[in-house]
Amino acid sequence: MSIETPVLRRTTPASATPGATPSAAGILHLGLGSFHRAHQAVYTAAALQAAGGDWGIVGVASRSRSIVDAMHAQDFLYSVATIAPDSTSLSIPGVHTDAFVGAEQPERVVAQIADPGIRIVTLTVTENGYSYSPATQHLDLDDDAVRADLRGGAPRSTIGQLARGLQARAAAGGAPISILSCDNLSANGKHTAKLVREFLQELPGSEGADALAFLDRGVTFPSSMVDRIVPSTTPELRTRVSALLGARDDIPVPAEPFTMWAIEDAFAAGRPAWEAGGAVFTSEVALYEQMKVRLLNGTHSLIAYLGALTGVGTIPEAIRVDGIATAARAVLNDEYEPSIEVPTGVDIRAYESELFERWENTALGHRTSQVGTDGSVKLRQRIPEPALLALGRGDMPHLIALTVAGYLSCIAPLPGFDPGLHAAAMTDASRERLAGFAATARGGRELATRVIAELHLFGAELGAEVAFIARVGDLIDIIRRQGVDAAITDAVSASQSPTSSLISAEEMQP
Repeated sequence: MSIETPVLRRTTPASATPGATPSAAGILHLGLGSFHRAHQAVYTAAALQAAGGDWGIVGVASRSRSIVDAMHAQDFLYSVATIAPDSTSLSIPGVHTDAFVGAEQPERVVAQIADPGIRIVTLTVTENGYSYSPATQHLDLDDDAVRADLRGGAPRSTIGQLARGLQARAAAGGAPISILSCDNLSANGKHTAKLVREFLQELPGSEGADALAFLDRGVTFPSSMVDRIVPSTTPELRTRVSALLGARDDIPVPAEPFTMWAIEDAFAAGRPAWEAGGAVFTSEVALYEQMKVRLLNGTHSLIAYLGALTGVGTIPEAIRVDGIATAARAVLNDEYEPSIEVPTGVDIRAYESELFERWENTALGHRTSQVGTDGSVKLRQRIPEPALLALGRGDMPHLIALTVAGYLSCIAPLPGFDPGLHAAAMTDASRERLAGFAATARGGRELATRVIAELHLFGAELGAEVAFIARVGDLIDIIRRQGVDAAITDAVSASQSPTSSLISAEEMQP
């Protein structure tokens, strides 16, 4: 674009135009990343277009100023580029009324939650943002931010901000409010409510008493399931979008055409007409979540780790590799699908077919490194129950074991094994610790034992399954010695063998 191209603003002529500016903000959103801007914001724009209302959004970025500064410079506007294999269409939600950085103004987060004009707080802070300990299944009281927030002062953890904000709201009269998690967590509404309650219960004396009573009478925590693939924004996308738009947009968001939002209709102070954008209000959110987290996310993880180890940078490239496509279909159909109950009205075969179409969208370019990031938290939500159900039937979930082996080979490779640049680009809070285990492990079984049985990275129950751990370890060794293609062939062949049996505890010894 020429330097004379005007910046996207409400007064700038462009090929796409935003709707009317919301009259006021009724939603505070924590986690001002690409997913929120291509998902909840788009549904809210449709709701305002259809039914109006003072449901503008105040966006809070966790730490980075880049999106916040750009939004201020662009009148809180940005474009969503919906990318299909043969076309790109642009829309401008235009629903944000303000934006700021939570780490810089933590006291403002508390004040906004306490503001009676805010009636819904939505969250996309990733699975890592909830200060939850899988080992204890409670609020992580060893987390430095949580400990500091419990001592007082401006809170910096998400749970601390919610709890302190609700504490201030209770003290100001207790106007009803709903907290709506939009993260990939099991029963995310109940999960969030539990952690907020535990934070308040940890406060000394009766400090949290009024807020705890307010939770019971004036706060709801609906659960929701969100689904849309939103890759990282690239410089090339910015250039292309600005050309299509006829205005310079520094923060466009790419997204696939598919989008889904299933929500529990339990709002204490009203809500936007999100159904106008296609949201489904249902009592079966847990089933939608189970279907998405396992069939989509679980299979997506396998594709990402195998793709990275194969040396390809994007999901569409990975799914075009015959062995990876075969493994993906096997894990989805044979290991994840038996673990779910299909929501009412969903055609599961059509849903699964659409998953592969989404992964094959070459125009989207979703990177294996992005999908594979934070596996220590993501896989904890995706694999334990399906694996345990299979093991309980006497079946070895070979492809789930391959997912774990692929993850560990990417994040914590054994000495002498190079997983490649795409694996190196994955970030993970547990990488350093896991790499330490790998550095001294004598082989795959020892590494798998340390991570799954001793660290309980995927929970205590799976940590007790010695046969599964042995299988993961053997696949790690195959990846290291013979390559990822050999591991795929081994896992797929074993999953299709009618004589496949569980490994005995004696065989588990490294």
